[in-house]
Amino acid sequence: MNQEATSIAERKMQFLYALRSKGVTDTRVLNAMESVDRGPFITGLFAERAYEDMPLPIACGQTISQPSVVGLMTQALQVSPRDKVLEIGTGSGYQAAILSKLARRVYTIDRHRRLVHEAREIFASLDLVNITAITADGSHGLDEQAPFDRIIVTAAAEDPPGPLLAQLKMGGIMVLPVGQSDAVQHLIRVTKTADGLHYDELRSVRFVPLLEGLGKDS
Repeated sequence: MNQEATSIAERKMQFLYALRSKGVTDTRVLNAMESVDRGPFITGLFAERAYEDMPLPIACGQTISQPSVVGLMTQALQVSPRDKVLEIGTGSGYQAAILSKLARRVYTIDRHRRLVHEAREIFASLDLVNITAITADGSHGLDEQAPFDRIIVTAAAEDPPGPLLAQLKMGGIMVLPVGQSDAVQHLIRVTKTADGLHYDELRSVRFVPLLEGLGKDS
């Protein structure tokens, strides 16, 4: 193994150690994150920082979340192999790629056409055939494919959006950040039961706001 390959292998080991140390302990989630290289999802100036546990800027003024937050959100979602998952906020496509290793089908929506196009190219290059990426207003969800077993939102809303709650299957789980974009946000898990909605607060986070409509590039 040459020096560059050794360096990448060491960085990946440190990457997995960082995930575990931040509370990502689910074996299926760790295996999925080990199998999906974060490198292809980050280009340009920040490519060499792909294996660091930190958020990084991507196109259209968006960010790729830090891996430990991706891991904790995925772990909280409790995805099973038969689940159909909806993701709001494709971004780089990294979160959807992780979910594709855990779920039967992943639908991911972003308001920026450029991000969806670039994510599709990465999914194709990694042979991730169970992801459908769509340019649309994610705040409305994807009614034609509802209901969903799991929904994950990677942008902060003040409250869980009503259309998304309506598209969540009975017994389903939604994980999302809530709070104003310039204040402290909280990552919450919503479980839909026959008795109503049950909320669990998981941790403080900071995400870009969930915006209605399409991006200027779309």
